[in-house]
Amino acid sequence: MFARALSRFAAMLALALLAAAPLTSAARAPGIPPGAFVALSYHEVPEDGPREAAPGAGRYGVEVSALVAQFSWLRENGYRPVSLSEIAEARAGGKPLPPKAVLLSFDDGYADFYHRVYPLLQLFRYPAVIALVGKWMDAPAGTQVDYDGRPMPREAFLSWAQVREMAGSGLVEVASHSYDLHRGVRGNPQGNLQPAATTRIFDPASARYETDEAWLGRVRADLERNSALIERETGKRPRAVVWPYGRYNGALQQVARELGMPMMLTLEGGPNLAGAPLDRIRRIIVEFNPELGAFVDEIEQVWPEDPQRVVHVDLDYVHDPDPEAQERNLSALLDRIQAIRPTTVYLQAFADPDGDGEADALYFPNRHLPMRADLFNRVAWQLETRVGVRVYAWMPMLAFRLPDGHPARDDLVQAVRGEAGSSYRRLSPFSARARATIRDIYEDLGRHAHFAGLLFHDDGLLGDREDASDAALAVYRERWGLPASVDAIRADAGLAGRWADLKTDWLVDFSRELADAAGRFTAPLKTARNLYAAPVLDADAKAWFAQSLPAFLRGYDHVALMAMPYMEGAAEPRRFLSSLVEAVAAQPEGLKRTVFELQARDWRGRREVPAAELAAWIRQLELAGATNVGYYPDDPHAGVPALGALVPAFSVRSLPQP
Repeated sequence: MFARALSRFAAMLALALLAAAPLTSAARAPGIPPGAFVALSYHEVPEDGPREAAPGAGRYGVEVSALVAQFSWLRENGYRPVSLSEIAEARAGGKPLPPKAVLLSFDDGYADFYHRVYPLLQLFRYPAVIALVGKWMDAPAGTQVDYDGRPMPREAFLSWAQVREMAGSGLVEVASHSYDLHRGVRGNPQGNLQPAATTRIFDPASARYETDEAWLGRVRADLERNSALIERETGKRPRAVVWPYGRYNGALQQVARELGMPMMLTLEGGPNLAGAPLDRIRRIIVEFNPELGAFVDEIEQVWPEDPQRVVHVDLDYVHDPDPEAQERNLSALLDRIQAIRPTTVYLQAFADPDGDGEADALYFPNRHLPMRADLFNRVAWQLETRVGVRVYAWMPMLAFRLPDGHPARDDLVQAVRGEAGSSYRRLSPFSARARATIRDIYEDLGRHAHFAGLLFHDDGLLGDREDASDAALAVYRERWGLPASVDAIRADAGLAGRWADLKTDWLVDFSRELADAAGRFTAPLKTARNLYAAPVLDADAKAWFAQSLPAFLRGYDHVALMAMPYMEGAAEPRRFLSSLVEAVAAQPEGLKRTVFELQARDWRGRREVPAAELAAWIRQLELAGATNVGYYPDDPHAGVPALGALVPAFSVRSLPQP
């Protein structure tokens, strides 16, 4: 059989070489730096033509002729597919990877891998990884497999005899894709089905979630069962796990390591740089049966990263004690975000009905504050899966109003006696009890929701007359070598400058602890942090806030700069915005990683900023070189800002393609 297959693919190869050659260009810069590699994620490989009857027909199908063309292009342009063994050896300090290294991986264990991909691997002498779901492999011949909610014949997937043959060739390595985690489970009271590996199952009968122990025990048993199955059938335990749906977190990574799988494949895009850990291997999904040119653009990263368009949403607008009214509010929000088409939504995860910026309650189960409603996970999941936006959980850093009797309730940031501090009532970041409480809250957020990133609220500041709490003064004296007196520190310009730097770094470090706490249960997480305009425009203002643009660019993936002219009392808003862009542009990667967050409401004048004015600001920022733009707030109830004027200026659909 393979003789006929190889002959057929050889003929296809000749045609593919003709197609691949015109795309070769000496001027095209490779997207893979030295020592790095790119990993590709494939799924189904059907025959050319109609694919309605195939198990993965549609988004993830790549026709065999397209795969031949892609393999041919890789070979003709100097790319070298490598094995997991070569990658592991290079990372361990052995033989380095060749230039333009590529890892080929195929998920789900389709039978067409044996019939169509394996002959190509033999023809090209390319190694590859296959990821197998144990429950599908265990199904008896002639039965149906529950393929993500769709019944599929067992024969649509590989047999163990085929797997053993391919593994014995030395070209194919078998990875675990879990035994039965490639499915959805109920993840909230509203009934959303979410990835089984990372989701605590919600039981509507008891109105309770799985405990950490039950969840980890379920996942551990599943991964161990699949490893044992693969070892029994192939004689070798897998050393790599391919996370179903690309979803994983820190706790799952630890379980995989303990089970002998230190290599973990995700669905995050981009190259795997030299020295990057192998427990989060990035992969580019090859989907929609791409034309060869589109495939090349993905490999060589011709297109720059999409500009960010951010809508900042109050979940308080969605919440309603009446479940039906709340669902109507959610539908209205989804329709509105669909019309705006941002890339990202900063979604409030805390309740602030009085608008003072302090979390009175939370929108997720937690150990320390009242839960206003179990709502954040529901809305974040609907925004991601129905509208296709990235969702960042918008959370305070310090401004949590803990209930009466809580041990850390009064561990507050304190101003010097007789001086005014910030308008925010905040827990002190120097109090061990307060820090532990806030870490718990972030851990609970990660435990009970799926989201892409964190936005740290603008309450993360320490003025030049605070923190004078006992816990803070002890840190100044014992760890920083400063006087245990804010007045004494401020009396010496040198000490005051050092104090401001240390407080700035202290807050950045604490926020990274919070991101790690959330990331234990939901990873990977991007981070962004609100930054006031004053520290960007006035060097002295760093001391007023313990905030700094250079420090934030070092500490976070993005800086959400509050480019709000009326809030800052700017007499000339356009001049104010121009000054901000100029100051940000002076920082390395400043424009690339700063989101200019405009105001859609003039809080001092108690009026809405007209959408036409907001659109004019957006155009001004873009013409000045700003890449990423957002606004706050978006009010779906009032329909503000008006979409007719906003969308043409705001949506990435209106931007010229590079």
